[in-house]
Amino acid sequence: MLFRFLLLLSFLALAFICPSLCEVMTGRACIAITGTPGTGKTALCQTLETTFSVLSLQDLAEQQGCLGPIDTADGAAPVDIHQLAEKWEFQGDGITFIDGHLSHFLDVDAIVVLRCHPTEIEKRLQSRDYSPAKIAANVEWELLSGTWSELLEFEISVPLLELDTSSLSSEELRAQVLSWVEKKFPSSPLEESSSQAIDWM
Repeated sequence: MLFRFLLLLSFLALAFICPSLCEVMTGRACIAITGTPGTGKTALCQTLETTFSVLSLQDLAEQQGCLGPIDTADGAAPVDIHQLAEKWEFQGDGITFIDGHLSHFLDVDAIVVLRCHPTEIEKRLQSRDYSPAKIAANVEWELLSGTWSELLEFEISVPLLELDTSSLSSEELRAQVLSWVEKKFPSSPLEESSSQAIDWM
């Protein structure tokens, strides 16, 4: 009972601050937060989960039995994203975000692509004690706009928002994402969006 009361108070406070966003929240949408490791997906999602439902791609894969054996090279269990995309279906209410660098492969309503300058990604991943080979692979992936390549290859045509996280705080990114949600996901067609995407080369 107390939890429901606090949840109601939170919703009413949000309605007072941003009534148009609350109108959007009465709808139903699943939004992928994707991008190269180190672009700030989880940090952004931590600011979003104070108000919205946030799901971890890794957790979804574990729940659906879509995790492979742990890779001894980096200690991570790879996600079988194609199997997960076939098995998982969004059944939530309101606005839900999915945190994961492969989340754009799921059946979502919109996608936020986080980008970050390769030199900054290198610094961030070094702080995580990634191996030199893993850091180099991720830096190259970002340099070559790998996520955009996948969006084009698989013709993933849903509303897209690209954000440069190189020098923005998680709170600033949150504000931009919520502004986009409030405006009901304005976006250009996939080909046009990709032609205007950030190019680090």
